[in-house]
Order: sequence, then structure tokens, then C-alpha cells
Amino acid sequence: MKKSILFASALFSTLSFAQTQDTVKVQNIETVTVDGKKKIIERKVDRLVYNVQNSMVSEGSSGTEVLANTPLLKVDEEQGLLAIAGKSGVSVMVNDRMLNLSGAELMNYLKNLRSENISKIEVITTPPAKYEAQGNSGIINIILKKNQNLGWSGYTNTYYQQSTYGGFGGALGLNYQNEKLKSSVKFRGYDSEKRSVENYKIIGESSSISRDDRRDMNDGLGMNVSLDYSLSEKANVGLIYDLAKGHSNMDINSVSRYFTNDVNTLNTDTNSKHRSTSTSQMLNLYYDQKLGEHKLSFGANYYGNLPETNVNFVTTDLSDQSDQIVRNLSSVDYKIYSGQGDLTLNFKNIQLETGLKYSQFSNNSDIGYFNFTNNNYVIDPKRSNLFNYDEKNYAAYISASKDFGEKWSAKFGLRYEYAETKGFSPTTQSSSENNYGKLFPTAYISYKANDNNQFSINYSRRINRPYFRALDPFRWYSNPNSYYAGNPSLQPSFNHNFEFNYIFKSKFNASLYYERSLANFDQITFIDGVSIVSTFHNYYNQDTYGLNLNYTDTFFKIWETNLSTSLSYSDTQITKYDAIARNGQSFYYSANNTFQLNKAKTFFFFANYWQSLPSKGGNNSTKNRYSVNAGIKMSLMEKALQMNLSVNDIFKTSGYRGSVYFKDNMQSFDNYWDARRLTFSVTYNFGNQKVKANNRNVNFEEKNRAQ
Repeated sequence: MKKSILFASALFSTLSFAQTQDTVKVQNIETVTVDGKKKIIERKVDRLVYNVQNSMVSEGSSGTEVLANTPLLKVDEEQGLLAIAGKSGVSVMVNDRMLNLSGAELMNYLKNLRSENISKIEVITTPPAKYEAQGNSGIINIILKKNQNLGWSGYTNTYYQQSTYGGFGGALGLNYQNEKLKSSVKFRGYDSEKRSVENYKIIGESSSISRDDRRDMNDGLGMNVSLDYSLSEKANVGLIYDLAKGHSNMDINSVSRYFTNDVNTLNTDTNSKHRSTSTSQMLNLYYDQKLGEHKLSFGANYYGNLPETNVNFVTTDLSDQSDQIVRNLSSVDYKIYSGQGDLTLNFKNIQLETGLKYSQFSNNSDIGYFNFTNNNYVIDPKRSNLFNYDEKNYAAYISASKDFGEKWSAKFGLRYEYAETKGFSPTTQSSSENNYGKLFPTAYISYKANDNNQFSINYSRRINRPYFRALDPFRWYSNPNSYYAGNPSLQPSFNHNFEFNYIFKSKFNASLYYERSLANFDQITFIDGVSIVSTFHNYYNQDTYGLNLNYTDTFFKIWETNLSTSLSYSDTQITKYDAIARNGQSFYYSANNTFQLNKAKTFFFFANYWQSLPSKGGNNSTKNRYSVNAGIKMSLMEKALQMNLSVNDIFKTSGYRGSVYFKDNMQSFDNYWDARRLTFSVTYNFGNQKVKANNRNVNFEEKNRAQ
């Protein structure tokens, strides 16, 4: 499992796409003004806008299909990952509200989000000062349609998927709106299985060869309640509550061989059963007050998660057929609190935004390692641990934006964040503390030469703080010889981002970027005899130069195409651990095509293709990958009923193959994660379809680090 965690992240950074965990913020929604032909792509001063409602994918598509068609984005449903070109992470919001889901839960939510309810997708590659400076990540903001019509509406959606194993999921949503109250309740659920095969080699003085055959079994239920009440024409108050409960289970058979100086020293066969449950709750409270043309907002957020994991494994020494039986128990308690106040001042010639925010994180974990001895499980104190982590963040920001005539626009911001962190292990009586304050400037300048040509330049400085799992020093064993551990001494990394953007006729978009990142951290695997240890370290700096191109157009009124490519070159400077830099390029391209098959616009065919050529970056390299997807969409009953049938990864070619290089060893991977699948989905909309869900803007970015 640690291998897929490590290289799911490495895969996307190698593709120049930005890892998990483990998951965007935006300004007020604007009305899209269309002159002549409807615009699908627009460039704002600080973001790229994909107008879904003007695209063919607005009919009968899921949220994941819409995102896959959005410029600069890539979706990997099997790994539960979203990526923005040139970014190592991404945050997702719905109408400025942080989507507090990840992995399978996130993909299940997006599958049940219907394109008919999506107005546009905003891709923010350099987030403004209003938003958290955390992460070398961009922001995806999904803006849903709004309507003032009163009454009831609802939808129900269900889907079935078949890969090696079958799986299904669905959602039910109900919305009610009157003159003062906007409300919605949504229920979601899924039950899915998939097969993964991972081959892993370490070649050096100490070597190992292993093969994992894994069956993942995930299921979950969720509920979301949203209420917004107008106290007056200028004031409203509301809440959003989300409850999710799920299981993430795995059955793994792992066969490993160990060598020292090419001499076989040990052969093992491990059968393990992972059983994990999690219960998470998220609560957002808010109050908005209009002050003439100005606006004052207050918000309070809470997130809590209680994942518990039980792993039982039996490792057999194949030389003498002796067994070692072990149980690993994990209990973790995540809690995040935040409060903020934001003031927007709209003057005649300039808009000012300012605000304050306070966040508090806590993570208490209890990890136990038990050996089965004399028919009893006996705890091994040397392999067990307690760990408590606390973090406080204080932030203040100010930004100003202004239009200079019809051609020039500018936006500048400055954010200050001060962090206090403390980690303590009662087991070892060891502690670590880190207090620091940093400034994070942002700047945007846009020039519209004419109706066909627009240019912009962006800059931002950001910080990438380690997420909890990378800090927790507990040892998580996959067999008695291999374990994963966090590093409480891990430091944040910093990066500078520069972008030059050009858009032509709202069809062609080009983005040239440069990023300088310092003290980057990543997962590293060490081998000593038969002991294999994976942990995190700050060990490299990196310069990345990249170019992203996208072309979107419609031909003959029945064929819409979206062509994208991403080319980058990375120069890595290794600072620790004798890693060998693999400086070089990466190249990715995709072609998404949708065909309208009848005049009523109720029958569509789509065919998509993407490919990643062999690439280098950091201290790793990857081999060629590609995927072919196709399907049909059909609408009935005046588009109230939609049915989709699709096949993904038709030729079973999207697995990951690559290598990581050190002076004393090379580590190679050849993995496939069951991406070839057949999906059939049905969606039915009922009630007054002009009524949309309550879509309140809430910023709660901190939750992403709890993965």
C-alpha cells in the first residue's frame, strides 16, 4: 500500500500535474455575458473559466466527466486524484465552499454531481491573498447554477461499474426554496471493489523483489444539509452540515525475496487483511451583512474525523514454512477548528478585500503492534507508539483590484501567516516544536488588446506544510520487515510561482510558467538487509519550466473538441540522502471529443484519449502511459431522464511504470490499478428544475491536510 501512496503522488508530479489528501476558493459569481457565439473558455485576471453551460458536456455528464474536459485538469477516478497542470496538489470547492471529501468519497460525490447543474469551472493556478497560502496547489471552483424560482426540486442518480469486480453508487438530492429560506439535503452512497497489482524492485548491495496482489473494498454513506435564511434584504445566516461514514478495506497477498550481494537471504509470503472505518463530521456556520455596496462576513468551521484501522497479517518464511502472526491497531482523532472575518469594500474605482483568520489543528494517534504468542496477542512496545500533534495558524490579508479602462486590470495582495506547531510522543518522551511567520504576496496584471487577444501575468509565493500523516512517527507495518513512518522533524517547503498567460478568441489558451521550490519533501524508501523503511524527508530543491496549451472549438455544430498538452522541464538539486537527480522533460497530451447525434440534442457519443510520454523529474523517471475512453449519452422525457454508458481504459494501458534513483540502489515499479471498467448510470430529475441547491460560499481549506 505504501508504494501506491508514494507513486500516486510521483505519477502526477512527473506528468507536470499536481496528490490523497487527504484536497479552492473564489470570488462572487459573475453573470457570463455572451456576445455572438457563446464563449466556452474565458480568462479573468486571476483565473481561467470553463463555461460548462455553453459546452456539449453540459448535457448528461457527470462531474468527473466535466472536470476531465476542463482545460489544465486531469481526473484519475481509480486513484481518487485530481490534478492541475504544473501543480503538486489541488483544492476543490463548490461555489467557494471547500469540498471536505477525498479519495473514493470525492470521486463518488463528483460522479453524482450533474453537468446540468454546473454553470462553470474556475481553475485558479495562483490563488489570491484571500485564500490559504498552504500547498503548491491550485484551486478548482465548481460553480453551480442559481435560480430564484420557489418550490421543490430533486434528483436521483445511480450507477453500476464493472472492472475485475463490480461496484455501484448513487445519490438523492432534495431542494426547497421560498422567499426567505433556501435549503437542500443530499444523501450519497457507494460500494466498490477493484484489483491492484504492484511489482516493486530494489536493486543494490541489499536488494528485494516483491509482488502485491491487492483487492480494495470501499463503501460509504454520506449526508449533507444546507440551510440559508434571510434575516432581511441585507443580512442572512446559515449552516452547512456534512456527515460521512465509510469503510476502506484491503486484502493483500505479498510475495517478497531478499538478497545481499546477489545472495538470496530470505523469501516470504504475507497475507494481510486491512479493515478501516472512518466517521467524519463537518459544520460551517456563517453570517453575511451587506453595508450598501460593501459586505461583511463571519464564518466558523469544525471538522472531525475518527479513523480506526485493524490490520492482521500472517508472514510465512518459505524456507522453513514458519509463520509470524501480527496485528496492527490504529486509532486516530483529527480535529480542526477555524474562524474568520472578511470585509469587501466596493468603491467606484477599486475593490478592497481584507480579513483575519484563526485555525487550530489537533491529531492524536494511538498505534499498537501485537505479536501472536502462546495463543494471545502481546503488545510489542518497541513497535507501538502514541503521538500528539497540535498546530495553530494566525492569518491576515489585504488585496486590491482595479480595472483601468476596458483593456487593463490588476490585482495585488499580501497575506501574513504565523504558525505554531508542537509534536509530542508520550511513548518515547520526544517532542518537536516549530514557530514561524511568513509573508505571501500575490500579483496579477491582465491586458485585453482586443476582442480576440488577451494577456496576463501572475505571481504568488506559497508554503507547503506537511500533512498529518507525514509528521506522525508511528510505524505502520505491512509485514514484519517493512514499515512506513512519518517524520515529526519535517519542515515546510516554499515556492515562487510565475505565469504568463495568453488566450485567443476564447478558444486557444497558452500558459508559460516557472516555479522555484525550496526544501521539498517527499517519501523515501531505505533498505538495510531485509528491513525496508519508508518515511518523509526534506531533500531537494527544484526549478520547473513549463508550457500548457489548450484548444477548444465546435465544428459543424455537432462536434466539440478539447485538445490539451503540457510540456515541462525540471532541474532538481539534491540536498540529502544521495539521491540522483533525473533532470529532464515530461510531455502529456489529451483529446476529448463529443459528437451530437441528433437535432434534439438528446443523443451524444464521446471518444477521449490521453498519453504521457516517458518523462523525468526529481529523482525518478516514468515510462509511456496512455488511455482510450468512449461512451454514449442519451436523454429522455424532455431531458428529465439521462442514461450513460461508457468504457474507460479500453486497452488496459494506464498502469504506472517507473524508477527512483539513489547512489546505492535503484527502485523500480510496475503497477496497474484496475482502471479498465464499464460504467452504466441513470439520472432522473423531478420537481421544479429551475430550483437549485443552496450554494453558500464557505472557506475551509485546512481540512485537506488531515489526509
